[in-house]
Amino acid sequence: MVAVVDVIGLLVIVLANSVVTALMTRFFRVRLNTKWGGLVYAVLLCPVVMFVIVLVLSGIFSLGGNLGSRSLALLVTIAIPLAIGMTFDYVWMPAPDEVELPQSMG
Repeated sequence: MVAVVDVIGLLVIVLANSVVTALMTRFFRVRLNTKWGGLVYAVLLCPVVMFVIVLVLSGIFSLGGNLGSRSLALLVTIAIPLAIGMTFDYVWMPAPDEVELPQSMG
């Protein structure tokens, strides 16, 4: 039987990884002047940071439960939040070129 605390802990991990992915993807899209650079960096670097977050949240804070297999754990804690975070940035947020910034005072 799955405990409610384990499900809530797993949702915290998924939410944290989704937020980190969305922020990192936005950062790469704003900072890099290439069309594919942000996507490549997000796909290569976000999973590393997300893996560290999973280790900290599930190891030190004991969040989440036993999912039964490594592949299911990687799918739920890394792949799904990666897809959610990148989709949030690429679909919902405006492109960095479309955002008008205020004029500087100096």
